[in-house]
Amino acid sequence: MDDFKGRVALITGGARGQGRSHAVAYAERGADVVLVDRCEDRDVIGHPMATKEDLAETVRLVEAAGGRCLATVADVADRAALDEVVARATAEFGRIDIAVANAGVSAAAPVQSTSTAMWDEVVGTNLTGVFNTLGAVSPGMIERGYGRIVTISSMLGRMGNTNMAAYCASKWGVIGLTKSAALDLAGHGITVNAIAPGNIATGMLHNDALYRHLRPDLENPGPDDIEDIMRGLHAQPVAWLDPAEITRAVLFFTAEAAAHVSGTVLPVDAGNAARVTA
Repeated sequence: MDDFKGRVALITGGARGQGRSHAVAYAERGADVVLVDRCEDRDVIGHPMATKEDLAETVRLVEAAGGRCLATVADVADRAALDEVVARATAEFGRIDIAVANAGVSAAAPVQSTSTAMWDEVVGTNLTGVFNTLGAVSPGMIERGYGRIVTISSMLGRMGNTNMAAYCASKWGVIGLTKSAALDLAGHGITVNAIAPGNIATGMLHNDALYRHLRPDLENPGPDDIEDIMRGLHAQPVAWLDPAEITRAVLFFTAEAAAHVSGTVLPVDAGNAARVTA
């Protein structure tokens, strides 16, 4: 898990949060890094998205850690854009060995109030974006006979929840896609695994829109005001986890030695996995 010298890792949603954590960890362990992020807000998504400044900061951190970095502003829902990223990365670094399909968005609304635009945005990023990432990187991995792919689902990809129909559907879909892709690519030296995080302390969780959604009784709610609610989603008494906890799982799945771990789902969710069977 500590030696990625000579490897090239592509990370979607790489401008901040979990993606930044993964990118820096790979650079610290000798890999070159390819970053993709949309860096653009969308009206139907309540939480603010990463910015171009965020992406530039991740590039700086990767390079400071000793890695080369290629960063592109692109939407994972656009297959042609991802194909172009992979082509550029292959031309510059020679190949892509590792892909982490991390880009994701969240929108809170009950199913009866979820607009088509909201549904399309969430599913387009969280599920179609993962499909596009797999489709873009797998041909080169097949040609070289080697690849490590990690998809990011959610603990809500294994259970339902109120006001999260689109999000839960997209993240359940990621698990089915991951297992199917693992079978399709099993004969080519490529592994495909999913991680199902719990509440992670990133901008998707810590933002005014979510605070107000969870605590409409307060005029200006903050993180302390939602802590009990978020803690209740976990079994262990912790409200949220650090992105580094997901990074450790990503490194495990993408290590060269993890050659025979594929098609699995690893929950990193403070024990919530004990409550579900999916």
